[in-house]
Amino acid sequence: MKTKRCESCRDPLRARHAHNARFCSGRCRMAAHRAARRQADPTPSAMTRRRQWVRHTARKMPLSVIGPKVRPASSTDPETWASYSAANRSTAGSGVGFVLSPADRLVCIDLDHALVDGELRPWARRIVGKLPPTYIEISPSGTGLHIWGFGTVGQGRRIRRGESSIEVYDRGRYITVTREPFERAPSMLADLTQVIADLL
Repeated sequence: MKTKRCESCRDPLRARHAHNARFCSGRCRMAAHRAARRQADPTPSAMTRRRQWVRHTARKMPLSVIGPKVRPASSTDPETWASYSAANRSTAGSGVGFVLSPADRLVCIDLDHALVDGELRPWARRIVGKLPPTYIEISPSGTGLHIWGFGTVGQGRRIRRGESSIEVYDRGRYITVTREPFERAPSMLADLTQVIADLL
């Protein structure tokens, strides 16, 4: 009879383990869970290594997980921001968000109502078609896109031309992060300077 092994450390499972056990211990179960999350998480390291993370409510109000109690977070107060791991460990609210700060030149282009039944509307397709390889994810509504990269905007902009609805920010805002890549977007950030210039 073939010996069943722990899916994490590969040690043989003993008779004391249940017949459907996959791991030899709680430690191995947690290690496998963490490894699976790391493997499945598409968020670029340029974002995850920064201490600019918050949680958010279903109504998109930012929450700070710094300290013993969850409290409102501020997009302009770094004392209310946390590390990526701390934001992920917290169960407050309904998801995580990233706070934009001019110090790191990270920028987000938000295309509102860009998707209809999962298909890009023509105006949004024209913008996405001009992008260098960079991280793009579907917004919480399922109808928008968040395009992440590097650039400088200064004061945030809202641009409405015809059917298009675009917002561009690099500071003073937090953006929800869904970790749902759009069309196999790479887990990397590109320089979006020219794209932003063309939009503005």
